[in-house]
Amino acid sequence: MDRILIEGGVPLEGLVTISGAKNAALPLMAACLLTDEPLELENVPDLADIASMQRLLQVLGVEARHLPGAPGKLTLTCENVLSTTAPYDLVRRMRASVLVLGPLVAREGIARVSLPGGCAIGTRPIDLHLAGLEAMGATIELADGYVTAKAPGGLKGGIVRLRSPSVGATENLMLAASLAKGPTEIHGAAREPEIVDLAHLLRAMGASVEGEGSPTLHITGADRLSGTRHAILPDRIEAGTYAMAAAITGGRVTLQSCRTELLGAAIAKLAECGVALEPTEDGMIASRANGPLKGVDVITQPFPGFATDLQAQFMALMCVAEGASMITETIFENRFMHAPELTRMGANITVHGSSALVRGVGRLTGAPVMATDLRASVSLVLAALAADGQTEINRVYHLDRGYEQIERKLGNLGARIERVA
Repeated sequence: MDRILIEGGVPLEGLVTISGAKNAALPLMAACLLTDEPLELENVPDLADIASMQRLLQVLGVEARHLPGAPGKLTLTCENVLSTTAPYDLVRRMRASVLVLGPLVAREGIARVSLPGGCAIGTRPIDLHLAGLEAMGATIELADGYVTAKAPGGLKGGIVRLRSPSVGATENLMLAASLAKGPTEIHGAAREPEIVDLAHLLRAMGASVEGEGSPTLHITGADRLSGTRHAILPDRIEAGTYAMAAAITGGRVTLQSCRTELLGAAIAKLAECGVALEPTEDGMIASRANGPLKGVDVITQPFPGFATDLQAQFMALMCVAEGASMITETIFENRFMHAPELTRMGANITVHGSSALVRGVGRLTGAPVMATDLRASVSLVLAALAADGQTEINRVYHLDRGYEQIERKLGNLGARIERVA
């Protein structure tokens, strides 16, 4: 199993290009099941999760073609659905695999998808997905670890009320509603930029979608959807991560191909703790403002609040700030598993249920640590970049799920980083 070795203490300097957003790419890829025409995606990141979704789609009957000499371009064509079953062996690798449920039942009238089960940062059940499909006329059966959704006459538009703004449920129901007969209303919908990106794609394919970016979506399905070409939006979580990498090392990094407005409340929180973000024509320049970083309290919230996917990185930043910070996690349980690993590096963190009190220590020390999930792994990378001495990060396959060529990108900024097989 690979490890990453980082020798800390080097201020990052230079330019980094932000990749396409993994969390946008996955539902966009699932949309290929809605049409028999080619779906051409641009700015597709080269990540383990993307490869996992591609393998699942191929089992279902999708032809995937990477354009020669054009990295980041992927054409997906599903002329015929060859299987309506998403098997456990593929679904267990990635929770986002459940996004094939809505498109399959909308197009074929039946879908059988393995229950994704729990994961390192909480259970994240799919009951909202299933209740929404039931509101659109599907019958749901649970047996042998699989969920089967049936709508022999096709899905029908309905009124869906989500009790919480689940991103995955909103995406699954948007996909399903795009081929349903009649209008569908989704109340309590997620407002994340990835939802807006999916709405743009579905509209280009022929569905009527209104209200993206608000809590209420109106979707009128089409009898038939067409293929289209779509460029995936930049990854706001990667952008926030590299901005904090610049600040935690006392460097100055130009983030290219990103949009500051996608970061939501994180912009204000980063400015409050002493991270300077200077907009440019194609992104922003991140650096530490005058003086040391300052402890700032953060509560994770659905967009436009502070993203839960930036919480671990922000905790690493607060470990070297002056004063104390209270970080409260409201989205997922069990999402402080990086705290003990940061403590191994000299951080002062006390966890009380869903809150963590971080008292800044000024300087961290390199140590062997272990990644527990995707965002936890990159928080350890940030801490290692700022630490004295060498840090060995184990179980880095988590990084490969969500950060494209992270060693190369950080190395180009001056980081002393090495992957060891």
